[in-house]
Amino acid sequence: MIRKNWRLILLVVLVLGGSLALFGPLGAGGGEGPTNLQYGLELSGGASVRAPLVGMTADPVDLEGTSGQDLERNIAEELGLSPPTIEVRYPDSDEATTEGTVEVYNESVTQAEFAAALQAVGLDADESVIEAGLTRATYDTAERVLDSKINAGGLTGGDASVTTGANQTYLTVEVPNANRSQVLELVGDPGRVQIVGLHPAEGGYERVPLFDQETLNVNGVSQNQRTGQWGVDVSVATREAAQRFSTIMQEEGYTDNQGQCNYEIGSGPDGDNAYCLLTVRNGEVVDAVSMGDLATTIESGDFVEDPRYFISSNSQEDARELEINLRAGALPSALDVESGTNYFLQPSLAQDFKFLSLVTGVIAVLAVSLTVFIRYREPGVALPMILTAGAEVYLLLGFASLIGLALDLSHIAGFIAVIGTGVDDLIIIADEILQGERVSTGRVFESRFRKAFWVIGAAAATTIIAMSPLAVLSLGDLQGFAIVTIVGVLLGVLVTRPAYGNILRNVVLD
Repeated sequence: MIRKNWRLILLVVLVLGGSLALFGPLGAGGGEGPTNLQYGLELSGGASVRAPLVGMTADPVDLEGTSGQDLERNIAEELGLSPPTIEVRYPDSDEATTEGTVEVYNESVTQAEFAAALQAVGLDADESVIEAGLTRATYDTAERVLDSKINAGGLTGGDASVTTGANQTYLTVEVPNANRSQVLELVGDPGRVQIVGLHPAEGGYERVPLFDQETLNVNGVSQNQRTGQWGVDVSVATREAAQRFSTIMQEEGYTDNQGQCNYEIGSGPDGDNAYCLLTVRNGEVVDAVSMGDLATTIESGDFVEDPRYFISSNSQEDARELEINLRAGALPSALDVESGTNYFLQPSLAQDFKFLSLVTGVIAVLAVSLTVFIRYREPGVALPMILTAGAEVYLLLGFASLIGLALDLSHIAGFIAVIGTGVDDLIIIADEILQGERVSTGRVFESRFRKAFWVIGAAAATTIIAMSPLAVLSLGDLQGFAIVTIVGVLLGVLVTRPAYGNILRNVVLD
């Protein structure tokens, strides 16, 4: 009995699993209402920003005999910029070429200036190899950072993605239940954080970089119990970085002048004896503190063994923003919001979309059900067909809950398409089996079912092949529609169609 109906049993097990994903602990969580379903911008309201990254790329450039860090620093010096605004990308080691790319993340640099800087450091490049825009690798990095920022900021259901338009690549950021200013603040801040030492030197002051986001592990936001100041507890990621910090602090006199930090934010050091640890965000000093008790820890050697550090901030809100930037990392380049588009969808309008989407789905199910009953006029054939098609949609909803897919109108269109194609396949099965003489043996049933399944399999393969480019390419809403359709077709071919065959077998042979 079990061996003959294992496909039907598999469907029941998956439906139970889908229920746990929709309503229980298997779901990704963060859903609205009693389910774990998450809704995107179009069904919950929120804001969206679509914009390119600022910068230009020289490609191809012969990089033979060059060193990445030295080359980036030299190009930056020629342009009067800081090294993080230059990115040199070498070819993969298995490629038989020395040509790579050089990117500059600054909107004020012209193509002529960029070409002159490349030539000044010994690279054979002119304006003909320089184009506006950045590489896909840079966009992928920016997408990862923005996703981390959205998650770290508690913006549930938000998502960053890379999309392509007419000869242009964009970053699209959608955040449900957020207003336009929140999203613009999120994407407009590159979030580059550095800890920099400031100490007296001949003729003025010298700044020395100490830590950046890659060398710090974030422990969380806290409040200094003694001073009451908010900040972020961090630890140094490597022993080498901790040792370097300790050495600089002692050799440059920070530990001997642990209470000396006469620094005015916005104007600079006030006096001739400032030894400060500066918090620099996006090139701007946002906080300046003295060594304090850290000096004692460094001189005793305890800091290298337990390299903890407190980055102070002006307020709890600033500390939280600093924590997000430290955790997420820095955007390689700022978004050119002025050249992009942004819009805000009111939650009340999104609720109307959600209700109308539900009504549309119900109408589709009723229309298909009526057609099936008119076609067969036999509840034993038609009712299992409708229930099987409904189970397929239910499994899709469970899949969306399991992976935390934020549903939008494109996904709803995919669900409706799955209902149509699913019932179409079930009708093919029923017609093939019920046509001609009555099925009296299991062998005849299997022969007819196998014939119908070959037709369904070929149609499914065609659909998947046709939808695959849309699912892989970054084409916005079309991608969501294609993914839901492909998953629905696979569930149908592997689970629901065979299960309906089991049900029909029992109905026909009994």
